[in-house]
Amino acid sequence: MNSKTIELPENVELLLVTRPENVRYLSGFTAPEDALVVFSPAGATLFTDARYEEQAPTESRIPVEIVNPREGYAFLAPYLGGKTVGYEASYLPCARLRKVEAACGCELAPTEGAIEAARAVKSPDEVEKIAAAARLADQGLARILPLIKPGAVERELALELELWLRKNGAEKAAFDFIVASGARGALPHGVASEKKIAAGELVTIDFGAVVAGYHSDMTRTVAVGEVAPEMRRVFEVVLEALEAALAALRPGMVARELDAVARRVIEKAGYGPRFVHSLGHGVGLEIHEAPFLNPRSEEVLKPGMVVTLEPGIYLPDKGGVRIEELGMVTESGIRLLSHAPRGWLEV
Repeated sequence: MNSKTIELPENVELLLVTRPENVRYLSGFTAPEDALVVFSPAGATLFTDARYEEQAPTESRIPVEIVNPREGYAFLAPYLGGKTVGYEASYLPCARLRKVEAACGCELAPTEGAIEAARAVKSPDEVEKIAAAARLADQGLARILPLIKPGAVERELALELELWLRKNGAEKAAFDFIVASGARGALPHGVASEKKIAAGELVTIDFGAVVAGYHSDMTRTVAVGEVAPEMRRVFEVVLEALEAALAALRPGMVARELDAVARRVIEKAGYGPRFVHSLGHGVGLEIHEAPFLNPRSEEVLKPGMVVTLEPGIYLPDKGGVRIEELGMVTESGIRLLSHAPRGWLEV
């Protein structure tokens, strides 16, 4: 973390950081839900309790203070007292906010996105952690593909995949895995169910791993034998949209412009209304973080950002297709971090 990349609003002197992902980003502490950080461009301090008296100093990149939470927020008074302090308005609850104000005699001002904006551009170390999680996902997919066959249960496939990832180095699953077969493929967030896969169906698998706190995210859609011609056509359109977006991505591009590249392909094929979500999103300490690649986003793509590109088409009562790649924005385009084959595959 380079504090120079974090720009505080002009009206605040310090930032009270309580969002766990931001606490971890600033400190490296692996139990950020039980901590907070007081940040200024001149330095930062991590505050946590006695449960982490030995752990926190060994993990944190910034000074640590062990405090007693039963004594309220008076421990913050020497840092915040008499100052105008920014707080994370979308995360700090109002009741907690009032307690900080009463204990510290400071003026609290709402802020949003100061740390998240810095997190959007990854350091080489962060990229390597995401790449490691993506490599695990590639290997996990290869492990699970032979198990996708008629009679296989979606939920059992998801459990087998998660177990393999955990056994081979993942801290945890990046999210609840999606395994959606047949008509359930029309559910963009169709988490694995008790449904049995049947011959002639498409199966969409959306999953990822977490390594050292950083996530990966990948989706593949495969065919269980021969499928209906329309669904094969849908697959080809989604793949064409993805390829177009991958080829068009450049630093300096506005996110909505890249979304439009993929969306135009799908609209031209007559499926525009069935592409019901954004093209993609940033990935890092959270599975969904800045930048957001949607039709309204004015965020500018920069080298070092790690993003997904995941066009999809969803046909009610028939099925759906989504193909998702994970990559890092470079000076000339995108460096893929996911490497599993994305073309048509019958299992």
